[in-house]
Amino acid sequence: MTIAGLARDAGVGVETVRYYQRRGLIDIPERAGGSGIGGGVRRYDASHIRRLRFIRSAQAAGFTLDAIAELLTLDAGQDRTRAHTLATERLAALDQKIAELQAARDALTRLSAACGAQGSGPCPIIAAFEGARAMRQT
Repeated sequence: MTIAGLARDAGVGVETVRYYQRRGLIDIPERAGGSGIGGGVRRYDASHIRRLRFIRSAQAAGFTLDAIAELLTLDAGQDRTRAHTLATERLAALDQKIAELQAARDALTRLSAACGAQGSGPCPIIAAFEGARAMRQT
């Protein structure tokens, strides 16, 4: 298939495929047939689709492209210990982010309840955000 077909089947844009190629995450196949300036057309196969889907899934799990490149290298060498370490580190980072989001949600829930309970005066939500902004400016 062509790069357009690859991109379509993997659910990404052509420029995304090219970007991953520049990053070394996906190999660039040789041009099939043809010679001269344009050469031939590059042909991609199912292994390229699998690679693209892996990259997208790893990104959805929060891995950076650098970590994904390392995972791909580890897969080639079958280094499960390092892959496990990367996954464990990512899980710890996700747990931290979840805790931060839960704390933000709890704070907003309290502010929203206070806002709804007061009939007049300054809004506690606005006051809290203004206070946070003033603290950052000092």
